[in-house]
Amino acid sequence: MNKNPYEVLGVARDASDAEIKKAYHKLVMKYHPDRNPGDKNAEEKFKEVNNAFDILKDPQKRAAYDRFGDAAFAGGNGASAGAGFNGNPFGNGNFHFNMGGDMGGMEDILREAMRGFGFGGGFGDNEHAQQRGRDLLDEVVIDLKDAYFGTTHTIKFTSAVKCEKCDGNGTSDGKPAPKCSTCGGTGYVHARQGFFAVETPCPECHGLGKKIDKKCSQCDGSGTVNKQRTLDVKIPAGIMDGARLRMAGMGEAAPNGGTPGDFYIDVRVRPNKTFERVGNDLLMHMELDFPTLAMGGEIEIETIDDKQLSVKIPSGTQVGERLRVRGHGMPNGRGGFGDLYIEIGITIPKKLSEKQKKALAEFAGTKTSKKSWF
Repeated sequence: MNKNPYEVLGVARDASDAEIKKAYHKLVMKYHPDRNPGDKNAEEKFKEVNNAFDILKDPQKRAAYDRFGDAAFAGGNGASAGAGFNGNPFGNGNFHFNMGGDMGGMEDILREAMRGFGFGGGFGDNEHAQQRGRDLLDEVVIDLKDAYFGTTHTIKFTSAVKCEKCDGNGTSDGKPAPKCSTCGGTGYVHARQGFFAVETPCPECHGLGKKIDKKCSQCDGSGTVNKQRTLDVKIPAGIMDGARLRMAGMGEAAPNGGTPGDFYIDVRVRPNKTFERVGNDLLMHMELDFPTLAMGGEIEIETIDDKQLSVKIPSGTQVGERLRVRGHGMPNGRGGFGDLYIEIGITIPKKLSEKQKKALAEFAGTKTSKKSWF
């Protein structure tokens, strides 16, 4: 008994072609025999999914099913004859998936799979011929202050660029080359091996998709030449250590007028002697004497943007306590700033005068606990 194709694919009866195709792709990859070796249940599901898609992808078959249900494909039944069809218009029984036959659905699957693996391109279009230039990667190392203010870094390197003589077309006259007549401009030809359709680079144009009769003398038909380049990379304020910047289209030029690659810059930030970065906040360590911690007072600090700042120390501040100074951290990329935290330490003098010793002894004697502070 035929199963409802809408239920098999898990789509509504008014589903669009795009929704049907999306559901089909998901299920056929899930139940594909290569992913489920020896699983008979998956094999049956795979057939059901393909049978369902075979019906719903074709407007005539879908309309017939919507009108007559399973009877539309029952071969010689009264419903199909009464509908004006001479018997079953779609053959004499159930539909089956044949990879050696109509490749419409499988081509979509393979196209998506190839894109997922970074090959781009598809069957029967010109994406194969549109090669993409290589992406480039460089690393820059900056100081924390550069990360605070933002900076510009100049990079010098050599890479493939578009040939100016032929405007990247690779032809002697600088005009775009005509499409290859063998592959129709796709750069690939199809051949069948058993159940599978195999794509191979076109033997005439070698996968280019174009036929260049007279090559450019400067680039020898490639459309690119090597040249020293200089790029000014703008590093934004507040950038994090390990961040990667992308300059679209600034990578290597692609052969014969294809899409250029991108340029990526990995940014590393050197450790700072004074400030430690924690997210968008900054942490600094400050050692104070005992009287300041006990009685309170004010200290002067220098912020990362070279400003002098007075910070109040509350009386009774403890060692290890962190004082928060709002808005004096790193830029957060949204127009604001993180905070600055001052971690408190203590300076213990190695030598004391007799007067200092006496004062400390008197202080220790006023302690009510049996153990002195010291």
